[in-house]
Amino acid sequence: MTTNKCECMKKLFVDFGLPHIIFILLILLFLIPWTLLPFGDFIAQWVSAPFALFAGLLFALVMGNRFPHFNKKVTGLLLRISVIGLGFGIQANQALKAGSEGFVFTVASIFGTIILGYFIGKWAKIDSKTSHLISCGTAICGGSAIAAIAPVIKAEQQQISVALGIVFILNAIALFIFPVIGNMLHLSQTQFGLWAAIAIHDTSSVVGAASKYGADALQIATTVKLARALWIIPIVFFSAYLFKNKESKIAIPYFIFLFFIAMIINSYVPNIAPVSGVITSLAKKGIVVTLFLIGCGLSKDAIKSVGFKPFIQGIVLWVVIASVSLFAILKTVI
Repeated sequence: MTTNKCECMKKLFVDFGLPHIIFILLILLFLIPWTLLPFGDFIAQWVSAPFALFAGLLFALVMGNRFPHFNKKVTGLLLRISVIGLGFGIQANQALKAGSEGFVFTVASIFGTIILGYFIGKWAKIDSKTSHLISCGTAICGGSAIAAIAPVIKAEQQQISVALGIVFILNAIALFIFPVIGNMLHLSQTQFGLWAAIAIHDTSSVVGAASKYGADALQIATTVKLARALWIIPIVFFSAYLFKNKESKIAIPYFIFLFFIAMIINSYVPNIAPVSGVITSLAKKGIVVTLFLIGCGLSKDAIKSVGFKPFIQGIVLWVVIASVSLFAILKTVI
């Protein structure tokens, strides 16, 4: 009986080993409401979105990409649910103001980035589909845009991996350095929110950076970024025409509409106020866990697959959109 017990415990440890235990403990670390505990404010400052991404990266590099299928399925779902939840912390009138301020920046930056990316790709002789995915990922919303456009242009797995790898690396850098630059330049909450929404690729990293900077910045960044993400639809049609593929199905990001519905409910249903605070807090936790899972999804193969020329294209596009948008925001937005 004792031998059988030992064998069962051994099998359990093999199937559910140290990496799984560390993985679960880290997720619990990000879910604990530290601010409600004694001396928890200090811990909460460190257990933030950038730390979550870094912890995920470290876990992947040390332990490997242990849960690829779990990460892929859960990350997308958790991000969508969390973004919808953030809608319960935003007022419609403030969102409309932020959206109107960000509209011109959005249109100019999207088309400017795609056009510049096209010419860089031609000049550097980068594969046209890889170049287009990098340009659209930088212009709109990173991995989501790449995932939506890739099947439309019939991109191969290697081309998708290169584009996603570049976007992932630059997202990780932005999450750390944008709040630092914002503080150095004394950007207002509005300025930083607009800048993050325009110049950071993925929604998760935009929300992570903006939440680190302040509540108003988070509200503006989330609204402008999601309005920007709707441009995936016309860009997908444009991509299908550009690569002569008229039979492709277009994936519409319906969760963005649910975000706006949540925002309207929060603005015009007064009785929802006590619940809204709880939902928003949980949504912010969800974003932190999402960033940890994104970090865990890194693989050494993905890093190796990023070629020199495509990486240079990604960096140039990112630096241009970040610097030009920052200059414009500093000149026009208080």
